[in-house]
Amino acid sequence: MQIKTLEEYLDTYRRSVEDPIGFWSEIASHFLWKQPWQRVLDYDWDKPEFRWFDGAKLNITENCLDRHLATQADKPAIIWEPNDPNEPNRVLTYRELHQEVCRLANALKSMGVQKGDRVCIYLPMIPELAIAVLACARIGAIHSVVFAGFSSRSLATRIDDAQCKLLLTADGSFRGDKIIPLKEIADRALEMSETQCVEKVLVYRRTGSDISLQEGRDYWWHEMVGQADTHCPAEVMDAEDPLFILYTSGSTGKPKGILHTTAGYMVYTTYSFLNVFQYSGDDIYWCTADIGWITGHSYIVYGPLSAGATTVMFEGVPTYPDAGRFWAVVEKYRVNQFYTAPTAIRALMKFPLDFVQRYDLSSLKVIGTVGEPINEEAWIWYKKHVGNAKVPIVDTWWQTETGGILITTLPDVLLDRPTFAGKPLPGIQPILFDDDARVVEGFPASGKLGIRFPWPSMARTIWGDHQRYKETYFRYPQRYFTGDGALRDEHNYYRITGRIDDIIIVSGHNLGTAPIEDVINTHPNVVESAIVGFPHPVKGNALFAFIILKQTPEDTAALAEEINQLIAREIGPIAKCDKIAFVPGLPKTRSGKIMRRILRKIAAGQTDDFGDTSTLLNPEVVEQIQKTVQQL
Repeated sequence: MQIKTLEEYLDTYRRSVEDPIGFWSEIASHFLWKQPWQRVLDYDWDKPEFRWFDGAKLNITENCLDRHLATQADKPAIIWEPNDPNEPNRVLTYRELHQEVCRLANALKSMGVQKGDRVCIYLPMIPELAIAVLACARIGAIHSVVFAGFSSRSLATRIDDAQCKLLLTADGSFRGDKIIPLKEIADRALEMSETQCVEKVLVYRRTGSDISLQEGRDYWWHEMVGQADTHCPAEVMDAEDPLFILYTSGSTGKPKGILHTTAGYMVYTTYSFLNVFQYSGDDIYWCTADIGWITGHSYIVYGPLSAGATTVMFEGVPTYPDAGRFWAVVEKYRVNQFYTAPTAIRALMKFPLDFVQRYDLSSLKVIGTVGEPINEEAWIWYKKHVGNAKVPIVDTWWQTETGGILITTLPDVLLDRPTFAGKPLPGIQPILFDDDARVVEGFPASGKLGIRFPWPSMARTIWGDHQRYKETYFRYPQRYFTGDGALRDEHNYYRITGRIDDIIIVSGHNLGTAPIEDVINTHPNVVESAIVGFPHPVKGNALFAFIILKQTPEDTAALAEEINQLIAREIGPIAKCDKIAFVPGLPKTRSGKIMRRILRKIAAGQTDDFGDTSTLLNPEVVEQIQKTVQQL
């Protein structure tokens, strides 16, 4: 399944476009099926509906675990590196991981979880998080992982939307020098829950924090799972049975529960993993993401394990106990493929080079980035100091909704270039189109980025709201709309130029502006707010809030901090604003729409060239906002 040369890439890509049915059928033949498919693909852009490997029966965990037991049962499947480097690590072989997954799967069944039930997972980056994901898939339950940095309100919203029957959490989590009280946050979320759908809670003891268990609802993990049987037959699943729901920010407020199904997701994540990272043999692969995001689902758990790889899980942060932690881990495990976020690279660039140079990084064969386009300065630093000026960089572009990497370079096959993601993987057919939905041909070209043919790992719907799925991703005929702008150069390389809706990528996290504005507007002294992104040297983008007050207090700094704490409490610390300006008004059109492009320019430090402001109801407010921002 691996492409090794440019000629192979060109030939494979040509075949994948000319005969996608034959191409994906051949790729899928490498997996374990309980029953073969009747049709490789059946789709309807208008509904929209996409069915891959229709009629096939399988269980994804048999592909991730069981099929490897005959040949590599003792190979490390997961290497877990704890937050504290002085704490012992954990290594789970494929045999041990299989046993732990079966144990938890049996415990879940004993707690009443059945095929099709939704299970919410709110855990730290410990092996039990991966085990929980796989245990749900083992018995046909639909997992919904919520990043353990989210607030009680965010957790409650996701539990209610998916109608989760059971919650898996921990007493707490370690993050740098802090302990996060996860059980306390989860308890508040369950109090806030409007549906009260969660019947039972399973709690893992991680930090030893003093917590309370509610009788009849809360159970200790070690008591329920420790004595469970290590044999659990895998539930027979249809190819299109739901595998998981993962929530991503929506520009209109309510998070979108992106639904991925079983077979196509498995096939594509495995194929893309093997090719993008050129994994082979006994390589050690490390993706630094959290499993709470799609990157962790696809490229810590499902893709690597289905490929029989050794995958590293990291509980900590890149700067604890110092800025050399990433590189210490690379040296410790002789990591071959390293995959992280541009935000992390930019953060580490600020420290003396000694934090990199003191470690042996010669094991690295591929280094990658994910979450947002990496800027040229960070790309050059990464290549030079981490990659020793020779290790290829894969700057991968994809989304929660795409399930897997769509555009990238391939190590030692396609030339890596700063600021360009690269070319489409086989089976992916990108297009650029203009505001009138007309396809832009030729080179160079720029426009909205779309995909004109289905691929196996595409999201099938938004949980409980198929109309929103259609309106968000299929608003243009006969194509998937990514929401991103892009340009294509004469080498057919794609460069992603950023979101074209009200989503801002901060430190690799997609944050919708509407939910944050909604929270700010609940403050009793706030009339209205507008949030935009502005360039940040570490985060890529940061949030700038423009807020109209009922009354301006003497201590505006204290009010700004109060508003940020409100955001952290309701959404999570990742959504806090770096800058807050209390302004007399917002630039609005006569129809009442906020002209955000003006706010974006002011936030970025521009003092003129605001374009046509003739449609503004209140053009004088622009200068007033500028003066306020200059005084910050």
